Amino acid sequence: MHMTDALLSPAVGGTMWALSAAALALAVKKTAGGGQVTGGFPSGGFPSNGLSPEGLSSGGFDEKKVPLMGIMGAFVFAGQMINFTIPGTGSSGHIGGGILLAAILGPWPALITLASVLLIQCLCFADGGLLAYGCNVFNMGVCSTLLAYLFLFRPIVKKNLNAKTITIASVVSVVAGLQLGAFFVVLETLVSGITELPFGLFTALMQPIHLAIGLVEGIVSAAVLCFVYRARPEILGGAVPAAPSAVSAKKVLAVFAALTLVTAGVLSLFASAYPDGLEWSMERTAGTAELERDGPVYAAASSLVEGTAFMPDYNFKNGESAAGTSAAGIAGSVVTVILAGGIGLLIRAARARKKPS
Repeated sequence: MHMTDALLSPAVGGTMWALSAAALALAVKKTAGGGQVTGGFPSGGFPSNGLSPEGLSSGGFDEKKVPLMGIMGAFVFAGQMINFTIPGTGSSGHIGGGILLAAILGPWPALITLASVLLIQCLCFADGGLLAYGCNVFNMGVCSTLLAYLFLFRPIVKKNLNAKTITIASVVSVVAGLQLGAFFVVLETLVSGITELPFGLFTALMQPIHLAIGLVEGIVSAAVLCFVYRARPEILGGAVPAAPSAVSAKKVLAVFAALTLVTAGVLSLFASAYPDGLEWSMERTAGTAELERDGPVYAAASSLVEGTAFMPDYNFKNGESAAGTSAAGIAGSVVTVILAGGIGLLIRAARARKKPS
């Protein structure tokens, strides 16, 4: 659901940049200012993400989750490279990852992490426009990590955290977040005056196709979160389990790191060739998925991305190949670990300076 610059007017793009920047500034403040979750983890495990009463009152983010910001960001980056076919439609979709990140990291660090993923996709791989970056952060990040997670996922699992409630919460919140994000895409094109995409028809195509995509992503998210719950339940729930966790924290990180490399380097080769839900809707509304806009703002944004994208469209510049796709997946995952993890380290340093000596 990555929007391109041609779907927006400069005014709408700038406004959404401002809104997303404000949301990210608040996310950094909340993450940096959140107190330590009470209750230690002698085995070196992870702290709460804010589901427990302690996590809710304190902000729920702990320095021990900094490695998870990098690893889970890379995992979502790799997952977004795999488009899965929606049967009978000629369309495909990929995970957004917002609910998955929010359930593991908490909503505010999740927004920061997903925004990092989207920035890397834009600047390094020319996936999603620079003018449209604010829209993409809002549509894919704010709608899921903040709205859907806080108002749906967390209330469903808060009173009774188990595999059943995690599954229900995952599917419901992913679908809701994706539906909301898809509708904002339509609204943003409408306000931008994109006459090729009339509101009624565009909405009638965008919402059902993203409902199907959301159901698949919800099931995938539930499977991953159920694994985390069985391996290290305190990551999701915040309570120190009565019995020792089945898997060490380092092993959880190692599993996600391995899955990221396999997904980015191997499974990405089997991604569906069908257009994603947004492109599919555009083709049936405007007859093309590649609209064009002229003007200095569009030219400047395009020029900047052309200068930074070292592997546009997730492949080598001199031609497409399977090796290029794998290399792009692995390179993007590594850069995501560095950026998202680096931001986490900076936040940890800021929190350390705030602590009384």
